[in-house]
Amino acid sequence: MIQSRRSFLKGVLALPLVVPDRLAWALPTNAESVVSPNGTIRFELVHGKNSPVKYQVKFRNRPVIEPSDLGLLVRTQDAPDKPSQHVARRTGPYAMRESFPTRGLRSIGVNQCNGAYFEIEGDAKYRLEVRAFDDGIAFRYLDEGADTPRVPYELTTFVLPSESVVWFHDFQGHYEGVHARKNISEVKDGEWAAPPLTVRLPADVGYAAITEAALMNYAGMGLRADGRSGFKLTLGDQLPVSYPFELRYGLSEAKRLSQPAAIRGAIKTPWRVVMIGKDLNALVNCQIIEAVSPAPDRKFFPLGVNTKWVKPGRAVWKYLDGGQNTLDGMKEFSRLAGELGFEYNVVEGFWQRWSEAQMKELVDYANGYKVGTWFWKHSKELRTPYARRQFFELCNRVGVVGAKIDFFDHEAKEIIDLYQSLLRDAAEHQVMLEFHGSNKPAGENRTWPNELSRESIRGMEASRMTERAQHNTTLPFTRFLAGPADYTPMHFGERRRETSWSHQIASAAIFTSPLLIYAAHPRNILDNPAVELIKNIPSVWDETVVLDSSEIGKLAAYARRKGTKWFLAIMNGPSPRKIDIGLDFLGRGNRRAVLVRDDMSEPAAVKIEHTTANDKTALSIEMRSGGGFIGMFG
Repeated sequence: MIQSRRSFLKGVLALPLVVPDRLAWALPTNAESVVSPNGTIRFELVHGKNSPVKYQVKFRNRPVIEPSDLGLLVRTQDAPDKPSQHVARRTGPYAMRESFPTRGLRSIGVNQCNGAYFEIEGDAKYRLEVRAFDDGIAFRYLDEGADTPRVPYELTTFVLPSESVVWFHDFQGHYEGVHARKNISEVKDGEWAAPPLTVRLPADVGYAAITEAALMNYAGMGLRADGRSGFKLTLGDQLPVSYPFELRYGLSEAKRLSQPAAIRGAIKTPWRVVMIGKDLNALVNCQIIEAVSPAPDRKFFPLGVNTKWVKPGRAVWKYLDGGQNTLDGMKEFSRLAGELGFEYNVVEGFWQRWSEAQMKELVDYANGYKVGTWFWKHSKELRTPYARRQFFELCNRVGVVGAKIDFFDHEAKEIIDLYQSLLRDAAEHQVMLEFHGSNKPAGENRTWPNELSRESIRGMEASRMTERAQHNTTLPFTRFLAGPADYTPMHFGERRRETSWSHQIASAAIFTSPLLIYAAHPRNILDNPAVELIKNIPSVWDETVVLDSSEIGKLAAYARRKGTKWFLAIMNGPSPRKIDIGLDFLGRGNRRAVLVRDDMSEPAAVKIEHTTANDKTALSIEMRSGGGFIGMFG
């Protein structure tokens, strides 16, 4: 059953600042700790004169991260050996209690943690900053800096408890892989994992995920298995070259980017994040990535994510389901978007064959239907300040509101810097962005609210995908933990493979993306029997609850609220099933309900039911293999 989250903020902000004695753990005499506000999560730092500093993480006194290495080495040459002596001294404990506006899973975010700094001295000298939240931990390394460019090397590892189960994919497709489920004992030395790495902890302790946040002026983070239940942090310049990068840029460019990047001045690494929750609902609702990411610059975003020119919305897209690559074809898409009540039309690169007058003609035509226009652009054409200024000024002149920028395919520092430059230059011109061919999100959508979404997912574009049901029911608990993803959901043709229409419609309500771009031709959406419900699916939510029946790779069941309206969306995995769901999240009073169910005799059809429901209602839902369900409660 689902419990209401209406009093969530009031309750969470009222938690005491001290750790209850009943939850205290005994520590070794050579250990320091940082404990979450509610006392359930503990980061422990163990050190000694003749051994490197190690850390471990516990949840309810059970291990999440076993004793693991940490450390930062800064050199002007190749990486030295691991230092042999470290001593840690605790300084500056602090507590943070704040809320902030956000978008996607929820409308209000909470940053509630206890933090501390540790001075690490020995063969290397740096500071370690640690924060413990009620839903995980985060830590980063700080080095004071020097005028000489220096290369950082991290020694961080994440050792998981034996009997853990993990889900991850490698870097062959950059961030567009299919997650494999493995027992940690089956993970071999040298296997690559693209974060976030999801973990089911043994003995029903709960779940965890490893990723990063506040990625800027630094290379991205990858993970490499050691064959002994551990994963070593590896920076983007040393990650394997992905097939998309080799295809688009070649091996010589890959070799150039494989050189470790030097940093001038102070070094501040991204946050290394371990998300922790007792169940999938807690894991999905973890807020650490946003909480540790810098707040938006008021110069560009005076109202943060609510700044007037930054507008989440739904979009049509001519790429996967027919349509003409012409000015008239895009006018038709814009008109149909208006008929659907959608906010945007995303136009692929063929717009570059048009004159500026034709570009403006489309934009003005679309505006007449209250539809904004986005233009696609190759990232290689935006590598200089001049090129970016020229493009964004063009967007301003013709009235284009957003840009879809593609083909990054690497996490070297140079590419991470490019993301930041694009976001800043676009913000100066009040242009929204989404990135394709991209790396994982790491909190950029908080710092730069003009980033509405990014791909970094194996989505509907993957035409050769043959097992969508299992893939789709894995993604909400793996890739989507890092942030919004542009999967381009909902297709009614062969691309949906073994999934049903109900599954496809439910995916639009489960796959979070503030720029919610639909794969289906807008005419096919308008002709679908469930069109009235589809028109009402928002692109951002006020509240998200993952139901207890959810299971990674088998079932994804969400209750989500926007304003006073609730949606119940379920994607089923490879096996047919029947489940009962209580609607106690609705609160008191009867509501009109529209229910879209599987047609058990035909996957390319739906059964629609109009009824009433309240918090006492229980639904019996039968789903086919790859099936689904979605209900709207007004």
